[in-house]
Amino acid sequence: MTQERNEEYGSIVDVPGVKVGQAQDEAALTGCTVLVMENGAVCGVDVRGSAPGTRETDLLHPTHLVEQVHAICLSGGSAYGLDAASGVMRWLEERGIGFDVGVGVVPIVPAAVLFDLSVGSAKVRPDQQMGYRAARQASTHPVKQGNVGAGTGATVGKLAGMRHAMKGGLGSASRRLPNGLVVGAIVAVNAVGEVRDPATGRVLAGVRDEHGQIRDILSLMIEQGSSPVRPGTNTTIAVVASNANFTKAQANKVAQMAHDGLARTIFPIHTMHDGDTIFAAATGGADASVDLVGTLSAEVLAEAVVNAILAAETAGGIPAYRDLRPQA
Repeated sequence: MTQERNEEYGSIVDVPGVKVGQAQDEAALTGCTVLVMENGAVCGVDVRGSAPGTRETDLLHPTHLVEQVHAICLSGGSAYGLDAASGVMRWLEERGIGFDVGVGVVPIVPAAVLFDLSVGSAKVRPDQQMGYRAARQASTHPVKQGNVGAGTGATVGKLAGMRHAMKGGLGSASRRLPNGLVVGAIVAVNAVGEVRDPATGRVLAGVRDEHGQIRDILSLMIEQGSSPVRPGTNTTIAVVASNANFTKAQANKVAQMAHDGLARTIFPIHTMHDGDTIFAAATGGADASVDLVGTLSAEVLAEAVVNAILAAETAGGIPAYRDLRPQA
């Protein structure tokens, strides 16, 4: 069922000009996911969580000089994981890809990280070597989902502590319209809250009680008053991409609208404990309105979040949806 759903919903590499590469340490439960746009892409960003870890996001403001990015890096490892973007830069520079500064090129690689230090090994984080390896592996092959890349050590449902959490992961999805417009999303789901299927309202992964049953999270929040989870130890990070002809201002608006996809699937979202960040990239080639692309971006992002949970596997003693669901 999971594989059928993933094939039905496609992945972000369906967007022309986008390649994805991933690398991970399965023992340490951390990794990074790199989107490579060798011909460049207009990019915007919107940060809604209160504890973000980001790199090169200021230059995505519409008034700033650089018009295109050449890759985007999503990584585990908390702030340490931002180092993976330097490896991506090195790979791009070796191929002459980047912003021309006269004496060479400077690859523009925005990045965002999530906190996965509480699973696996806290001493092993994505570094330049891992970022380089992920960039080198970038291709248009369908994106592998679940415990891979930035989703390797991702978890959800942590409002009662890690002992009651469930496995998050990496997911992707896409939509193709008859006029040639393609919109895709990729997301590493590491939320403090629970994940719901917006089509049914069913909670797929969340806070487990002592018997392994998923608790009502709002009741738990009211009961607790405060959470035992440290601020900034979560975060859902994502990229939505399209082949629309957009400016940076338009891309930033799409990034804003795409957050609705997180709101439809993750509850609560944008908390003091999360650093939720969404990049919106546009590779060009198709005329489309911001409203249409933003609306579709929220849709495919919601699908990608669900795919991440369906594809996740138990790791580090943290159970996944596929292991807890009733067997037919």
